[in-house]
This record gives sequence, structure tokens and C-alpha cells, in this order.
Amino acid sequence: MSRIAVMGSGAWGTAIALHLTRTGEHEVTLWSHSERVAETIAESRENRDFLPGFAIPASLKVTASQEEALSPAEVVVSVMPSHHVRHSYEEFSRHLRPDHKLVSATKGIEDGTYLRMSQVIAQVTGQHGLSLPLAVISGPSFAQEVAAGFPTAVTVASDNAAFATEMQRIFSSGSLRLYTNDDVCGVELGGALKNVIAIASGIVTGLGLGHNSTAAIITRGIAEITRLAVACGGKRETLAGLAGLGDLVLTCTGALSRNRMVGIELGKGRKLEEILDGLGGKVAEGVRTTSAALGLAARVGVEMPIAEQVQAVLEGRCSPLEGMQALMSRPGRDE
Repeated sequence: MSRIAVMGSGAWGTAIALHLTRTGEHEVTLWSHSERVAETIAESRENRDFLPGFAIPASLKVTASQEEALSPAEVVVSVMPSHHVRHSYEEFSRHLRPDHKLVSATKGIEDGTYLRMSQVIAQVTGQHGLSLPLAVISGPSFAQEVAAGFPTAVTVASDNAAFATEMQRIFSSGSLRLYTNDDVCGVELGGALKNVIAIASGIVTGLGLGHNSTAAIITRGIAEITRLAVACGGKRETLAGLAGLGDLVLTCTGALSRNRMVGIELGKGRKLEEILDGLGGKVAEGVRTTSAALGLAARVGVEMPIAEQVQAVLEGRCSPLEGMQALMSRPGRDE
């Protein structure tokens, strides 16, 4: 029996907490930064803000107190939006102990520093004198489907093989299968960058440009992601697996993808601000990740033409159609 704190009450955090609770093998606490959200979940036994329609078992504790969530925990799973990770761990570190085990399930790249989420966490906890084992979980996994218990396969990565295996055992169930990997860099960048490509995939769908264009975006997108990941130290084969191609295909084609939805609405002519306001507090990570990805790419000398056009569309420097036409008019090259 493990005591687990899931830090973040969005759709993905709630789905993970539900999954871990349903195994019957763990004591799980779901933490929300919002007292209102925590109280609403605790009273209604449903996360009506971020994951409606799924009953929260009485055995799943919900709190807005960091100390109440972290102090009894053995495993800490962070599932907050990427732009909140640094500040969150600055606060969490007051309650973390040398025996805590960390798992990051956040997909993104920190703007400005261009650090992956595990690097941000290690940097912050290190500044507080802590050196904690850390794994990352990523792969094709819509929150609603995990919450519903649909069969799902993801990757758990750590530079410590024994720790990755331990987290594989804790998270696995009859509906969630985990594969271990030692390529933390490749797994994290695959999970972050697929959101950028998903916006492009949504744009071509919103423009009504057909299935051929979507296939082209996915195929050239994985090439783009792989170039950057390898340049940063990741392994090419990682991006051919669940954390790369698997997650990319899901996010570029699935109706539940928020990043794809943002692209679709942009393709239909809606303004970005209006689209994001309509998310009701939910986050489309690709919007923030695009600029960070391009900053990281510039640092390591990698070309990312799809991300460049996505950024131009997001910033209003060109229309969605002009952005896609710019990709098609690039000089010919070998595949």
C-alpha cells in the first residue's frame, strides 16, 4: 500500500487520482491549488470544473492544503500546467522530505529557460537541498478515457532503472499499461512538442484541407520533434514509440485534444484570445510550448518549420491559410 499525493486537480490529475484509487492498492490524496475547487469536489464527489461525469470515490481524499497532501505521502505526482511547475515546487519544497519519490506527468517546456519539467523540478528541489528520485510519465492518454478505465499504454522514464520499474508497478493496472524507458529527455520532449504539431493539425482540419494534409503534418511533425529531441540528447527510437509517435497521432487526430481544437478554431477564423477564454480554465499546453520549443531549437541549431508557422499564426503575423501555404512552398529537399 503506497501513500500517493496527486498535485493538480485538472482533468489529467483527477484522472490519475481516480485510476490509482480504483486499483485499491493505494491511499490517494488529490490536491487542488483552489480551495473552491477542492471544496466542490469534496462535497459533490465530482470534479465539475475539469472532469465532469466521473464519480470521485469516498476513499479519494481531496484537499487544498499542501501540507495535508504532502506530509503523509511517499510518492508525489505533479500534474499542474507547465507554467506553474516552478512556483509550485518552490512551495512544495517546504514539505518535501529526502524519502519522497517524485513523478512528473506534466507536458511542456519552461518559457525563457527552455528546461524540461523534470529539469525544473530537479533545479528547484536541489536549491532546497533535496536530491529526490524522479520519473516522468508520458504517452497517448486522454484524461477522460483513463478516468473511464479504457485500455491505455504510456511510458514511464527515469535515469534510474530500478525506480522506473517501481513506478511501473505502482501505476500499472488492468486498464493502464506502462513501459519503462531510460530516455527522460526524449520522453519529455515528445510529450511537449506533440502539442505544437497538434495545433498545426487542427489548423489544416479547420481550413478544410483534407486528410492528406493531416497525414503530412503528422509525418513531418514527428521528423521535426525527433530532430530536436536527438539534438538535446534524446534517442531516436524513443520518438518512434508511445511517448513520441503514439502521443502525436492521438493528439493530432483525437476529438478530445484541446490543442487540436485550438488549431481547428484558428483555421475557422476565430481569434486566439477568444478560443482560450472559451476553455473555461483548462490549458492547451501547445500555445505556450511553441515559443519555448523554438527558443530551444535555436539554442541547439535545429530547424522547426511547422512550429515556426504555428507561432506566426498564434502571434497573428499571418493567417492560418498563409501559414500552411508557407509550409508547402518551402524549397524541395530529401526526406
